[in-house]
Amino acid sequence: MSKSKPAAGISDREAEVLALVGQHRSNAEIAAQLFISVRTVETHVSSLLRKVGVADRRALAGRASEFEEATDSAAAVAVLPSPLTSFVGRERERAALREAVRTHRQVTALGPGGVGKTRLALAVAADLVSEFTGGAWFVDLVPVTDPAMAGAAVARALGLGEQQGRSLDDSVSAALGERRVLLVLDNCEHLLDGVVPFIEHLLAHSSNVTVLATSRARLMVPFEQVYPVPPLSLGDDAEDAVALFLDRATALGWSVDAEQLDQVHEICGRLDGLALAIELAAARLPTLGLDGLGASLADPLRLLVGGRRADERHQSVRATLDWSQALLTAEDRCVLRRVAVFVAPFTAVDAMTVAGSPELDPIAVADGLARLTEQSLLAVVRAARGTRYRALETIRQYEREELATAGELDEVLARHLNWCTATADKLVADPAPNTREWRCAFDAAADDMRAALTWVAALPERRADAHELAISLAQLAFRRNLIGESQRRYEQAAALTDDPVAAAAALRRAAEVAGCRMRGEDMYRRYRAAAETVGGAGDSAASARDLATAAITVYRMSDTFAQPVAAGEAASLLSEARELAGADPAALAAVALAECGVLAEGESETVAPEAITATDSARTDLPETLGTVSISLAQRAVELADRTGDPLAGSAALDALAAAQCWAGDVFAAAETTRRRVALLAALPVTPASALERVNALSESADIGIGVGDLRDSRRWAEQLRDLPLLAERGDFATSALLVVDALLGNLDEVVASSGQFVDSWELSGRPSVPSLAPAAAAVAMAHGLRGDDAARAEWLAIADALGGTSDRGVAYRAVFDAIVLLDRGQPEPALAELAAEPDTLDERTIWIWRHWYVALRAEAAVLAGHPDARGFVAAARITVSGNPIAGPIVERAAALLDDDRGRLHALATEFERAQCPYQYTRSLALAAGA
Repeated sequence: MSKSKPAAGISDREAEVLALVGQHRSNAEIAAQLFISVRTVETHVSSLLRKVGVADRRALAGRASEFEEATDSAAAVAVLPSPLTSFVGRERERAALREAVRTHRQVTALGPGGVGKTRLALAVAADLVSEFTGGAWFVDLVPVTDPAMAGAAVARALGLGEQQGRSLDDSVSAALGERRVLLVLDNCEHLLDGVVPFIEHLLAHSSNVTVLATSRARLMVPFEQVYPVPPLSLGDDAEDAVALFLDRATALGWSVDAEQLDQVHEICGRLDGLALAIELAAARLPTLGLDGLGASLADPLRLLVGGRRADERHQSVRATLDWSQALLTAEDRCVLRRVAVFVAPFTAVDAMTVAGSPELDPIAVADGLARLTEQSLLAVVRAARGTRYRALETIRQYEREELATAGELDEVLARHLNWCTATADKLVADPAPNTREWRCAFDAAADDMRAALTWVAALPERRADAHELAISLAQLAFRRNLIGESQRRYEQAAALTDDPVAAAAALRRAAEVAGCRMRGEDMYRRYRAAAETVGGAGDSAASARDLATAAITVYRMSDTFAQPVAAGEAASLLSEARELAGADPAALAAVALAECGVLAEGESETVAPEAITATDSARTDLPETLGTVSISLAQRAVELADRTGDPLAGSAALDALAAAQCWAGDVFAAAETTRRRVALLAALPVTPASALERVNALSESADIGIGVGDLRDSRRWAEQLRDLPLLAERGDFATSALLVVDALLGNLDEVVASSGQFVDSWELSGRPSVPSLAPAAAAVAMAHGLRGDDAARAEWLAIADALGGTSDRGVAYRAVFDAIVLLDRGQPEPALAELAAEPDTLDERTIWIWRHWYVALRAEAAVLAGHPDARGFVAAARITVSGNPIAGPIVERAAALLDDDRGRLHALATEFERAQCPYQYTRSLALAAGA
């Protein structure tokens, strides 16, 4: 292939993606640099695999250097803002800070507001980007008002979302891993309680990350090296202050003659060499000229000329801002101090809403924004959704003080709160919350909503407003997939109301979000807190529902508990719930569902006798085993849930029924139950509770569909699972079911293409042991085995081992996948050895959905290996797989081979075609041809 240009058909965007894949960047990193979604990156990677003609992401990375145009764009990542004005001077400071960053893991550029810390840090980051192979990333902390959101701001800048079961801090550390990265954290001083633990955690877990922070106060973290940022130089050997003034004057079209330089030097000296003060003064040249500037700055009542110490430089900045204020009209002063309540960039319409008042016409607000921008008191921010404005943090803090002095602070903050509440209400009511436009609208307003909530939550007389905004922000954060914040906001809302019903409702939502985060302990505790809250208000039925749901959580979410609940604790909750339930249908349904979980764990002595006497009329011919009792209890739970009319209660009850049916060996009944469950959930709006149920239902349905040979529907459900917004940051879990289904179908190219997303997400998560994901890795290994790539197969088997950990539940699926590869290669003897264990000797949780596949392949391997009891294998398998549209024909194919009836193989191939299983269709034709 030519090295001078990309392969035919590779677009410019694909070339950019290819270059970054070649640097072994994650999809999230690529998305952040190219400002596209992670899903779009995945699409480009899949397309590149086909166009370049390689099997997997590693091979694609290896080929990236062959494409010269792509390589040209593969410079180290520099996700840094582009300043609107040039950087002037500071060569000595730039070199000194650059060397400090090279030799220390955490450097703080320290200095007062307006001294130029941010611009210097950005210049140094740009200088060093080529030395950090993982790139340089800028995080603006100015809009962040909640210290707990510091890690979220970093994650957002890196293009990362929260991963279930991990905090955002952990997600950032895992994503950066061993990469050599420079992280610039700007304006840390107001978030020290959040920034300090975040940096400590990051430096402890990501050994090659360097942090360059700007702050007015030391961070006091381990490894900190402080670099005090001095004012711009005014000495004979370096006139950086004068150079900055002249540069800004030239930008305004104002030339300064040589004989006027002494005048400029005097002005810069009066401004203490502070960059912000010089820029503000230069912006006044068109209206005052040099003589006017010099005269106004010479007024001792307006400028406190101090020494060169940092605290006096604070006075100089304030004096300059006092001077700038004095030169404004009364209307423009009013506009500037009122828009200072916005913490993030705002539009003219936003400003008109918040700053406008009877004494200040909204049109005057819009006009004032333009004039304030011309005088460098506001900056214009580029935005896809229109022009936005922003005040520098130093100016914003000053203007907030001016608001207080004018006696307007509470009034304007109240108008800002009203704007935030109205914006939140509009976003909550939007029927299309997953569009790019909705996400941009939320992102633009979110920091202001958080700031407004912080303000109003501190006012006892406005707790109702705070509760309302906290609930809205919790809903919006969940939709934006900020599920950690969503849980915290629901908990905050619960604490902001004196109404026990409202508090309990918020705690339940917090519990549901905790479930979506795979945090079983949090879910369990929040339900218990809800029960205590409503119980104290005398609502016994609601308390019973919450107690029973807490007990259910122990069983349904057991894999998500970091520490198991004490023995007998869940059963004790169930007993208490049973006593409180009375005749309330919802409480009785919750109790019945909890009883199913208790029985499944072998604690039948805690189940009410009247529950056990319930019979399963459809299965009266079966012996009274634990399995049939479980089915009876689950059916009772379904009936009670149906009476409540609550589809979520119905979904949970159907889940219990499907599990009972599966463990009782009736996998076809379980498959039908899961279909009912998926259909029940399909029409529900997305809420934390419905999202959690939908993930579980689709995963379970895809699995059981595999078990009964319904690969067509199984694949459809697996695709729906992959596309759930809740799993956007869990590509391993999202693709796991689809990988297994596609491998069994024989869609090998699709398996290999999707496996990159799986392994990227797993590695991004820190390569944890997750036994439920191990079958997906084993399925990818099988796909590589069928393609003849044993090296890749070995890699994926190692991944499967790492995922499975110490679990012994991989016996059945590993045997199935290995047997398929060995039979494909014409090696029936080792295939039969893989399937040597008698299926009835395997634990039900081990063989689970694989029973039909196991016995069918065992029969075929026995026939092809010439086992003396091959006919017995076939006969036993026929009974087990009856009704399975794929396992059944596999057994009949084995019987045809045993009888040497090659003609029947063509008819059986048609059955596989009807079942939409291309691999088994092709294999049947190959066997018919004697291959």
